[in-house]
Amino acid sequence: MQSAFLFGTAVLALVRSASAATAQTFQPPASSPFAQSGNYTGKSNNTLQNGPVVPGKLFDRFIQVWFENTNYATAQSSPAFQNLSQYGQLLTGYYGVTHTSEPNYIAAAGGDFFGGYNDDFCASSLSRPSAPLTRPADAIPSNISTVVDLLEEKNISWAEYQENLPYDGYTGYNFTSYDYIAGTGTYTYYVRKHNPLIIFDSISNVTERALRIRNFNDFANDMSADAIPQWVFVTPNLVNDGHDTNVDFMGDWINYWLNPVLADERFNNNRTLILITFDENEVYSVNNNVWGFLIGGALPTNLVNTTDNTFYTHYSSLSTVQANWGLKSLGRQDTNATVNNVFSFVAEATGWKNNDLVGNSTALPLLNLTGGYPGPLNNEYYVQFAAPNMTAVGAGTGGVFVAPSLNTAITAASLSAPVNLTAMNETVPWANNPGYDYPNGTQSYTTSTGAPSPTTTTTTSGAGAAAAPAMILSLVAAGAMIALA
Repeated sequence: MQSAFLFGTAVLALVRSASAATAQTFQPPASSPFAQSGNYTGKSNNTLQNGPVVPGKLFDRFIQVWFENTNYATAQSSPAFQNLSQYGQLLTGYYGVTHTSEPNYIAAAGGDFFGGYNDDFCASSLSRPSAPLTRPADAIPSNISTVVDLLEEKNISWAEYQENLPYDGYTGYNFTSYDYIAGTGTYTYYVRKHNPLIIFDSISNVTERALRIRNFNDFANDMSADAIPQWVFVTPNLVNDGHDTNVDFMGDWINYWLNPVLADERFNNNRTLILITFDENEVYSVNNNVWGFLIGGALPTNLVNTTDNTFYTHYSSLSTVQANWGLKSLGRQDTNATVNNVFSFVAEATGWKNNDLVGNSTALPLLNLTGGYPGPLNNEYYVQFAAPNMTAVGAGTGGVFVAPSLNTAITAASLSAPVNLTAMNETVPWANNPGYDYPNGTQSYTTSTGAPSPTTTTTTSGAGAAAAPAMILSLVAAGAMIALA
Protein backbone atom coordinates (compact mmCIF):
# COMPACT_ATOMS: atom_id res chain seq x y z
CA MET A 1 0.00 0.00 0.00
CA GLN A 2 2.81 2.39 0.83
CA SER A 3 4.42 1.87 -2.59
CA ALA A 4 1.06 2.47 -4.27
CA PHE A 5 0.66 5.67 -2.27
CA LEU A 6 4.12 6.91 -3.29
CA PHE A 7 3.45 6.07 -6.93
CA GLY A 8 0.13 7.90 -6.82
CA THR A 9 1.64 11.00 -5.25
CA ALA A 10 4.45 10.98 -7.81
CA VAL A 11 1.92 10.95 -10.63
CA LEU A 12 -0.04 13.78 -9.03
CA ALA A 13 3.15 15.80 -8.66
CA LEU A 14 3.93 15.34 -12.36
CA VAL A 15 0.43 16.42 -13.34
CA ARG A 16 0.67 19.49 -11.12
CA SER A 17 4.10 20.40 -12.49
CA ALA A 18 2.81 20.15 -16.03
CA SER A 19 0.00 22.63 -15.36
CA ALA A 20 1.78 25.05 -13.02
CA ALA A 21 4.76 27.39 -13.13
CA THR A 22 4.13 28.52 -16.68
CA ALA A 23 6.37 31.21 -18.14
CA GLN A 24 4.50 34.44 -17.40
CA THR A 25 5.78 37.86 -16.47
CA PHE A 26 4.16 39.64 -13.55
CA GLN A 27 1.91 42.54 -14.47
CA PRO A 28 0.21 44.71 -11.84
CA PRO A 29 -3.55 44.18 -12.19
CA ALA A 30 -4.21 47.71 -10.88
CA SER A 31 -2.24 50.93 -10.51
CA SER A 32 -1.84 50.16 -6.80
CA PRO A 33 -3.38 47.87 -4.14
CA PHE A 34 -5.61 50.79 -3.18
CA ALA A 35 -7.06 51.36 -6.65
CA GLN A 36 -9.96 49.64 -8.39
CA SER A 37 -9.36 48.07 -11.80
CA GLY A 38 -11.26 46.49 -14.66
CA ASN A 39 -8.74 43.65 -14.50
CA TYR A 40 -10.43 42.50 -11.30
CA THR A 41 -13.57 41.84 -13.41
CA GLY A 42 -16.23 42.76 -10.87
CA LYS A 43 -16.91 46.28 -9.69
CA SER A 44 -17.25 47.21 -6.04
CA ASN A 45 -20.90 47.65 -5.22
CA ASN A 46 -20.66 49.09 -1.74
CA THR A 47 -18.57 49.64 1.35
CA LEU A 48 -18.52 46.84 3.90
CA GLN A 49 -20.55 47.62 7.01
CA ASN A 50 -19.05 46.36 10.27
CA GLY A 51 -20.13 46.59 13.87
CA PRO A 52 -18.06 48.03 16.72
CA VAL A 53 -14.62 46.50 17.20
CA VAL A 54 -14.67 43.58 19.64
CA PRO A 55 -11.39 43.68 21.60
CA GLY A 56 -9.30 40.52 21.69
CA LYS A 57 -6.78 39.54 24.32
CA LEU A 58 -3.75 39.95 22.03
CA PHE A 59 -5.14 41.30 18.75
CA ASP A 60 -8.30 42.90 17.40
CA ARG A 61 -7.82 41.87 13.77
CA PHE A 62 -6.61 38.58 12.28
CA ILE A 63 -5.74 38.34 8.59
CA GLN A 64 -4.65 35.30 6.58
CA VAL A 65 -2.98 35.50 3.17
CA TRP A 66 -2.48 32.14 1.44
CA PHE A 67 -0.19 31.19 -1.42
CA GLU A 68 -0.10 27.88 -3.31
CA ASN A 69 1.75 24.58 -3.64
CA THR A 70 5.30 25.44 -2.59
CA ASN A 71 7.90 23.61 -0.52
CA TYR A 72 9.23 25.39 2.56
CA ALA A 73 12.79 25.60 1.20
CA THR A 74 11.59 27.05 -2.10
CA ALA A 75 9.67 29.85 -0.40
CA GLN A 76 12.53 30.56 1.96
CA SER A 77 14.91 30.92 -0.99
CA SER A 78 12.88 33.82 -2.39
CA PRO A 79 14.28 37.32 -1.74
CA ALA A 80 10.74 38.65 -1.23
CA PHE A 81 9.94 36.05 1.43
CA GLN A 82 13.36 36.50 3.02
CA ASN A 83 12.76 40.22 3.22
CA LEU A 84 9.41 39.69 4.91
CA SER A 85 10.98 37.43 7.52
CA GLN A 86 12.98 40.36 8.91
CA TYR A 87 9.78 42.01 10.08
CA GLY A 88 7.98 39.17 11.82
CA GLN A 89 8.27 35.67 13.19
CA LEU A 90 9.06 32.74 10.91
CA LEU A 91 7.12 29.57 11.76
CA THR A 92 9.50 26.82 10.68
CA GLY A 93 7.19 24.07 11.99
CA TYR A 94 4.03 25.05 10.11
CA TYR A 95 2.24 22.30 8.13
CA GLY A 96 -0.60 21.89 5.69
CA VAL A 97 -3.00 19.16 6.75
CA THR A 98 -3.48 17.09 3.56
CA HIS A 99 -3.45 17.22 -0.24
CA THR A 100 -4.84 18.58 -2.56
CA SER A 101 -5.59 22.32 -2.27
CA GLU A 102 -9.31 22.43 -1.51
CA PRO A 103 -9.29 20.23 1.61
CA ASN A 104 -6.73 22.55 3.20
CA TYR A 105 -8.92 25.59 2.64
CA ILE A 106 -11.95 23.69 3.97
CA ALA A 107 -9.96 22.71 7.08
CA ALA A 108 -9.00 26.30 7.88
CA ALA A 109 -12.66 27.34 7.83
CA GLY A 110 -14.45 24.27 9.20
CA GLY A 111 -11.94 22.56 11.47
CA ASP A 112 -11.74 19.42 9.33
CA PHE A 113 -11.31 18.44 5.70
CA PHE A 114 -13.99 15.75 6.07
CA GLY A 115 -12.05 13.13 4.11
CA GLY A 116 -11.69 15.35 1.04
CA TYR A 117 -8.77 14.60 -1.21
CA ASN A 118 -9.33 16.42 -4.50
CA ASP A 119 -10.43 19.74 -5.95
CA ASP A 120 -13.47 18.17 -7.65
CA PHE A 121 -12.60 19.64 -11.03
CA CYS A 122 -15.56 17.83 -12.59
CA ALA A 123 -17.41 20.39 -14.64
CA SER A 124 -19.78 19.38 -17.40
CA SER A 125 -20.24 22.79 -19.02
CA LEU A 126 -16.79 23.58 -20.36
CA SER A 127 -18.27 25.25 -23.44
CA ARG A 128 -19.18 28.33 -21.37
CA PRO A 129 -15.97 29.11 -19.45
CA SER A 130 -17.03 32.63 -18.45
CA ALA A 131 -20.31 31.44 -16.93
CA PRO A 132 -20.91 29.47 -13.72
CA LEU A 133 -20.15 25.83 -14.40
CA THR A 134 -22.95 23.38 -13.80
CA ARG A 135 -21.07 21.39 -11.21
CA PRO A 136 -18.96 23.35 -8.76
CA ALA A 137 -16.81 21.87 -6.05
CA ASP A 138 -18.10 20.42 -2.81
CA ALA A 139 -21.06 22.21 -1.22
CA ILE A 140 -20.94 21.31 2.46
CA PRO A 141 -24.44 21.24 4.02
CA SER A 142 -25.75 24.18 6.00
CA ASN A 143 -25.78 22.51 9.43
CA ILE A 144 -21.99 22.08 9.40
CA SER A 145 -20.51 25.03 11.31
CA THR A 146 -17.51 27.20 10.47
CA VAL A 147 -15.36 29.89 12.00
CA VAL A 148 -18.00 32.40 10.85
CA ASP A 149 -20.50 30.96 13.34
CA LEU A 150 -17.96 31.40 16.13
CA LEU A 151 -17.15 34.97 15.12
CA GLU A 152 -20.74 36.09 14.65
CA GLU A 153 -21.75 34.72 18.04
CA LYS A 154 -19.39 37.32 19.53
CA ASN A 155 -20.31 40.03 16.96
CA ILE A 156 -16.84 39.95 15.41
CA SER A 157 -16.84 41.24 11.82
CA TRP A 158 -15.36 39.18 9.01
CA ALA A 159 -14.88 39.05 5.24
CA GLU A 160 -13.01 37.30 2.48
CA TYR A 161 -11.23 39.08 -0.37
CA GLN A 162 -10.83 36.89 -3.45
CA GLU A 163 -8.85 38.46 -6.27
CA ASN A 164 -10.77 38.29 -9.60
CA LEU A 165 -14.00 37.08 -8.02
CA PRO A 166 -16.50 38.36 -10.61
CA TYR A 167 -18.99 39.65 -8.05
CA ASP A 168 -19.74 39.38 -4.36
CA GLY A 169 -20.96 35.94 -3.32
CA TYR A 170 -20.18 34.28 -6.66
CA THR A 171 -20.78 30.53 -6.28
CA GLY A 172 -19.46 29.24 -9.62
CA TYR A 173 -16.59 26.79 -9.86
CA ASN A 174 -14.25 29.17 -11.65
CA PHE A 175 -14.30 32.35 -13.70
CA THR A 176 -12.50 33.16 -16.93
CA SER A 177 -11.92 36.79 -17.85
CA TYR A 178 -9.68 39.08 -19.88
CA ASP A 179 -6.02 38.04 -19.74
CA TYR A 180 -4.51 41.27 -18.45
CA ILE A 181 -1.00 39.75 -18.44
CA ALA A 182 -0.94 38.74 -22.10
CA GLY A 183 -3.05 41.75 -23.08
CA THR A 184 -5.20 39.54 -25.27
CA GLY A 185 -7.51 36.58 -24.93
CA THR A 186 -8.83 35.17 -21.67
CA TYR A 187 -7.49 33.44 -18.59
CA THR A 188 -9.02 31.64 -15.61
CA TYR A 189 -7.80 33.72 -12.69
CA TYR A 190 -10.38 32.71 -10.07
CA VAL A 191 -11.25 29.22 -8.76
CA ARG A 192 -13.71 28.24 -6.07
CA LYS A 193 -11.36 25.68 -4.51
CA HIS A 194 -9.24 28.51 -3.05
CA ASN A 195 -12.27 30.21 -1.49
CA PRO A 196 -12.87 28.39 1.81
CA LEU A 197 -16.09 30.00 3.02
CA ILE A 198 -18.06 29.75 -0.23
CA ILE A 199 -17.82 25.94 -0.01
CA PHE A 200 -20.03 25.89 3.12
CA ASP A 201 -23.77 26.28 2.49
CA SER A 202 -24.15 27.89 5.92
CA ILE A 203 -22.36 30.88 4.38
CA SER A 204 -22.97 30.71 0.63
CA ASN A 205 -26.73 30.12 1.04
CA VAL A 206 -27.25 33.08 3.40
CA THR A 207 -27.36 36.31 1.41
CA GLU A 208 -25.89 38.66 4.01
CA ARG A 209 -23.05 36.22 4.60
CA ALA A 210 -22.39 35.41 0.95
CA LEU A 211 -22.04 39.08 0.08
CA ARG A 212 -19.17 39.39 2.56
CA ILE A 213 -17.14 37.26 0.15
CA ARG A 214 -15.69 40.07 -1.95
CA ASN A 215 -13.16 40.85 -4.64
CA PHE A 216 -10.14 43.16 -4.76
CA ASN A 217 -12.13 46.13 -6.06
CA ASP A 218 -14.13 45.77 -2.86
CA PHE A 219 -10.86 45.60 -0.95
CA ALA A 220 -9.69 48.89 -2.43
CA ASN A 221 -13.05 50.45 -1.56
CA ASP A 222 -13.03 49.07 1.99
CA MET A 223 -9.46 50.26 2.52
CA SER A 224 -10.43 53.75 1.37
CA ALA A 225 -13.33 53.74 3.85
CA ASP A 226 -11.18 52.20 6.64
CA ALA A 227 -13.67 49.34 6.76
CA ILE A 228 -11.45 46.24 6.82
CA PRO A 229 -13.15 43.85 9.29
CA GLN A 230 -11.68 41.91 12.21
CA TRP A 231 -11.26 38.46 10.61
CA VAL A 232 -10.07 38.42 7.01
CA PHE A 233 -9.04 35.74 4.51
CA VAL A 234 -7.18 36.92 1.39
CA THR A 235 -6.64 34.76 -1.72
CA PRO A 236 -4.61 36.15 -4.63
CA ASN A 237 -5.54 34.97 -8.11
CA LEU A 238 -4.10 31.84 -9.75
CA VAL A 239 -0.97 33.55 -11.04
CA ASN A 240 -0.30 35.82 -8.07
CA ASP A 241 -0.66 33.01 -5.53
CA GLY A 242 1.92 30.94 -7.43
CA HIS A 243 -0.43 28.15 -8.48
CA ASP A 244 0.13 28.73 -12.19
CA THR A 245 3.51 30.45 -11.86
CA ASN A 246 6.41 30.24 -9.39
CA VAL A 247 7.94 31.73 -6.26
CA ASP A 248 9.52 34.64 -8.14
CA PHE A 249 6.11 35.63 -9.52
CA MET A 250 4.72 35.49 -5.97
CA GLY A 251 7.59 37.71 -4.89
CA ASP A 252 6.65 40.34 -7.47
CA TRP A 253 3.07 40.30 -6.17
CA ILE A 254 4.34 40.66 -2.60
CA ASN A 255 6.31 43.74 -3.61
CA TYR A 256 3.37 45.17 -5.56
CA TRP A 257 0.43 44.39 -3.24
CA LEU A 258 1.35 42.92 0.13
CA ASN A 259 4.19 45.18 1.22
CA PRO A 260 2.23 48.41 0.63
CA VAL A 261 -0.85 47.20 2.53
CA LEU A 262 1.33 45.96 5.40
CA ALA A 263 2.61 49.52 5.72
CA ASP A 264 -0.91 50.98 5.89
CA GLU A 265 -2.58 51.30 9.30
CA ARG A 266 -6.01 50.77 7.77
CA PHE A 267 -4.90 47.19 7.15
CA ASN A 268 -2.15 46.61 9.71
CA ASN A 269 -2.49 48.63 12.89
CA ASN A 270 -0.98 47.96 16.29
CA ARG A 271 -3.73 45.43 17.08
CA THR A 272 -3.42 43.38 13.87
CA LEU A 273 -1.92 39.90 13.52
CA ILE A 274 -1.30 38.57 10.01
CA LEU A 275 -0.55 34.98 9.01
CA ILE A 276 1.11 34.48 5.63
CA THR A 277 1.38 30.87 4.52
CA PHE A 278 0.76 28.23 1.84
CA ASP A 279 -2.03 25.71 1.46
CA GLU A 280 0.31 22.73 0.93
CA ASN A 281 3.77 21.82 -0.24
CA GLU A 282 4.56 20.65 -3.77
CA VAL A 283 6.14 17.23 -3.15
CA TYR A 284 3.55 14.77 -1.87
CA SER A 285 6.06 12.10 -0.84
CA VAL A 286 7.34 14.14 2.13
CA ASN A 287 5.43 15.51 5.09
CA ASN A 288 3.54 18.71 4.44
CA ASN A 289 5.83 21.44 5.86
CA VAL A 290 5.05 24.86 4.39
CA TRP A 291 6.37 28.36 4.91
CA GLY A 292 4.44 30.14 7.65
CA PHE A 293 5.00 33.62 8.97
CA LEU A 294 3.45 36.01 11.50
CA ILE A 295 3.65 39.75 11.05
CA GLY A 296 1.65 42.76 12.17
CA GLY A 297 1.48 45.42 14.82
CA ALA A 298 0.11 43.00 17.41
CA LEU A 299 3.21 40.77 17.23
CA PRO A 300 5.36 41.55 20.29
CA THR A 301 8.47 43.49 19.31
CA ASN A 302 10.76 40.94 20.95
CA LEU A 303 9.51 38.33 18.45
CA VAL A 304 10.34 40.37 15.35
CA ASN A 305 13.06 38.72 13.23
CA THR A 306 12.86 35.47 15.23
CA THR A 307 11.85 31.90 14.44
CA ASP A 308 9.43 29.54 16.17
CA ASN A 309 9.79 25.78 15.53
CA THR A 310 6.58 24.80 17.35
CA PHE A 311 4.45 22.35 15.35
CA TYR A 312 1.53 24.27 13.84
CA THR A 313 -1.09 23.38 11.23
CA HIS A 314 -3.94 25.18 9.50
CA TYR A 315 -6.03 24.26 12.54
CA SER A 316 -3.77 26.55 14.58
CA SER A 317 -5.30 29.58 12.90
CA LEU A 318 -8.67 28.48 14.29
CA SER A 319 -7.44 27.68 17.79
CA THR A 320 -5.46 30.93 17.98
CA VAL A 321 -8.51 32.99 17.04
CA GLN A 322 -10.59 31.06 19.57
CA ALA A 323 -8.04 31.68 22.33
CA ASN A 324 -7.76 35.38 21.52
CA TRP A 325 -11.49 36.15 21.59
CA GLY A 326 -12.66 33.44 24.00
CA LEU A 327 -14.72 31.79 21.27
CA LYS A 328 -16.39 28.41 21.24
CA SER A 329 -14.74 25.67 19.21
CA LEU A 330 -16.02 23.64 16.28
CA GLY A 331 -15.37 20.40 18.18
CA ARG A 332 -13.36 18.94 15.32
CA GLN A 333 -9.64 19.04 14.55
CA ASP A 334 -9.46 22.50 16.10
CA THR A 335 -9.78 20.65 19.43
CA ASN A 336 -7.43 17.77 18.57
CA ALA A 337 -4.46 18.36 20.89
CA THR A 338 -2.03 16.82 18.41
CA VAL A 339 -2.66 19.35 15.62
CA ASN A 340 -4.23 22.46 17.22
CA ASN A 341 -1.27 24.23 18.84
CA VAL A 342 -1.99 27.93 19.40
CA PHE A 343 0.65 30.39 18.20
CA SER A 344 3.09 30.45 21.10
CA PHE A 345 2.85 34.06 22.26
CA VAL A 346 -0.95 33.83 22.26
CA ALA A 347 -0.88 30.49 24.10
CA GLU A 348 1.40 31.92 26.79
CA ALA A 349 -0.71 35.03 27.29
CA THR A 350 -4.02 33.14 27.42
CA GLY A 351 -2.83 30.21 29.54
CA TRP A 352 -3.34 27.58 26.82
CA LYS A 353 -0.98 24.60 27.04
CA ASN A 354 0.42 23.51 23.69
CA ASN A 355 1.81 20.05 23.14
CA ASP A 356 5.60 19.62 22.99
CA LEU A 357 5.85 18.77 19.29
CA VAL A 358 8.24 20.74 17.12
CA GLY A 359 8.47 20.99 13.37
CA ASN A 360 11.26 18.46 12.87
CA SER A 361 9.97 15.86 15.33
CA THR A 362 9.76 12.25 14.21
CA ALA A 363 6.50 11.97 16.17
CA LEU A 364 4.50 14.26 13.87
CA PRO A 365 1.36 12.82 12.27
CA LEU A 366 1.56 12.23 8.53
CA LEU A 367 -0.07 15.22 6.88
CA ASN A 368 0.79 14.32 3.30
CA LEU A 369 -1.61 11.40 2.93
CA THR A 370 -4.22 11.76 0.23
CA GLY A 371 -7.50 9.92 -0.16
CA GLY A 372 -7.28 7.51 2.76
CA TYR A 373 -9.24 9.35 5.44
CA PRO A 374 -12.89 8.27 5.66
CA GLY A 375 -15.34 11.14 5.49
CA PRO A 376 -18.37 12.64 3.77
CA LEU A 377 -16.20 14.13 1.00
CA ASN A 378 -14.42 10.86 0.21
CA ASN A 379 -15.99 8.87 -2.58
CA GLU A 380 -14.15 5.63 -1.80
CA TYR A 381 -14.41 5.75 2.01
CA TYR A 382 -17.70 7.58 2.36
CA VAL A 383 -19.41 8.17 5.69
CA GLN A 384 -22.02 10.79 6.45
CA PHE A 385 -21.32 14.00 8.34
CA ALA A 386 -21.10 13.49 12.08
CA ALA A 387 -21.81 15.96 14.86
CA PRO A 388 -18.77 17.53 16.50
CA ASN A 389 -17.29 16.14 19.68
CA MET A 390 -19.55 17.78 22.25
CA THR A 391 -17.11 17.17 25.12
CA ALA A 392 -14.12 18.68 23.32
CA VAL A 393 -12.15 21.47 24.97
CA GLY A 394 -10.99 24.25 22.67
CA ALA A 395 -8.47 27.01 23.17
CA GLY A 396 -11.24 29.54 23.72
CA THR A 397 -12.68 27.42 26.57
CA GLY A 398 -16.16 28.43 25.46
CA GLY A 399 -17.76 25.07 24.74
CA VAL A 400 -18.60 23.62 21.33
CA PHE A 401 -20.75 25.42 18.76
CA VAL A 402 -23.48 23.32 17.17
CA ALA A 403 -25.87 24.47 14.47
CA PRO A 404 -29.50 24.28 15.68
CA SER A 405 -30.45 21.93 12.82
CA LEU A 406 -27.67 19.40 13.41
CA ASN A 407 -28.61 15.94 14.68
CA THR A 408 -26.14 15.53 17.54
CA ALA A 409 -27.04 11.84 17.89
CA ILE A 410 -25.03 11.13 14.74
CA THR A 411 -21.57 10.85 16.25
CA ALA A 412 -18.32 9.44 14.92
CA ALA A 413 -18.85 6.36 17.07
CA SER A 414 -22.35 5.78 15.67
CA LEU A 415 -21.39 5.86 12.01
CA SER A 416 -21.50 2.75 9.88
CA ALA A 417 -18.39 1.48 8.16
CA PRO A 418 -17.24 3.52 5.15
CA VAL A 419 -18.74 2.60 1.80
CA ASN A 420 -17.18 2.77 -1.64
CA LEU A 421 -19.43 5.00 -3.72
CA THR A 422 -17.12 4.67 -6.70
CA ALA A 423 -17.74 0.94 -6.79
CA MET A 424 -21.46 1.69 -6.67
CA ASN A 425 -21.14 4.17 -9.57
CA GLU A 426 -22.26 6.98 -7.27
CA THR A 427 -20.70 10.20 -6.01
CA VAL A 428 -20.75 11.95 -2.66
CA PRO A 429 -24.00 13.89 -2.21
CA TRP A 430 -22.14 17.13 -1.54
CA ALA A 431 -20.67 17.56 -5.04
CA ASN A 432 -23.87 18.95 -6.53
CA ASN A 433 -24.46 22.47 -7.76
CA PRO A 434 -26.34 24.17 -4.90
CA GLY A 435 -28.25 26.11 -7.55
CA TYR A 436 -28.03 29.64 -6.17
CA ASP A 437 -25.89 32.66 -6.96
CA TYR A 438 -25.76 36.44 -6.44
CA PRO A 439 -25.17 38.10 -9.83
CA ASN A 440 -27.21 41.18 -8.86
CA GLY A 441 -26.49 41.27 -5.14
CA THR A 442 -29.53 39.19 -4.24
CA GLN A 443 -29.94 35.44 -4.26
CA SER A 444 -31.23 33.87 -7.44
CA TYR A 445 -31.56 30.21 -8.39
CA THR A 446 -29.93 28.88 -11.54
CA THR A 447 -30.84 25.18 -11.26
CA SER A 448 -33.23 22.99 -9.34
CA THR A 449 -30.59 20.60 -8.08
CA GLY A 450 -29.89 20.25 -4.41
CA ALA A 451 -28.05 18.03 -2.00
CA PRO A 452 -29.91 15.52 0.15
CA SER A 453 -30.26 16.01 3.88
CA PRO A 454 -26.95 15.70 5.74
CA THR A 455 -28.57 13.18 8.06
CA THR A 456 -29.21 10.71 5.22
CA THR A 457 -27.59 7.35 5.93
CA THR A 458 -25.91 5.40 3.17
CA THR A 459 -25.57 1.65 3.60
CA THR A 460 -24.38 -1.08 1.30
CA SER A 461 -22.90 -4.53 1.26
CA GLY A 462 -20.71 -6.67 -0.93
CA ALA A 463 -18.59 -4.83 -3.48
CA GLY A 464 -19.62 -1.41 -2.22
CA ALA A 465 -18.33 -1.89 1.30
CA ALA A 466 -15.05 -0.07 1.94
CA ALA A 467 -12.58 -0.88 4.65
CA ALA A 468 -10.50 2.08 5.78
CA PRO A 469 -6.75 1.49 5.48
CA ALA A 470 -5.26 0.07 8.66
CA MET A 471 -2.73 2.89 8.93
CA ILE A 472 -5.52 5.49 8.88
CA LEU A 473 -7.60 3.62 11.45
CA SER A 474 -4.62 3.42 13.79
CA LEU A 475 -4.17 7.19 13.55
CA VAL A 476 -7.84 7.72 14.28
CA ALA A 477 -7.72 5.41 17.28
CA ALA A 478 -4.66 7.21 18.62
CA GLY A 479 -6.34 10.58 18.28
CA ALA A 480 -3.62 11.83 15.96
CA MET A 481 -5.93 12.69 13.09
CA ILE A 482 -9.61 12.23 13.79
CA ALA A 483 -11.08 12.93 10.38
CA LEU A 484 -14.63 11.82 11.14
CA ALA A 485 -15.57 14.13 13.97
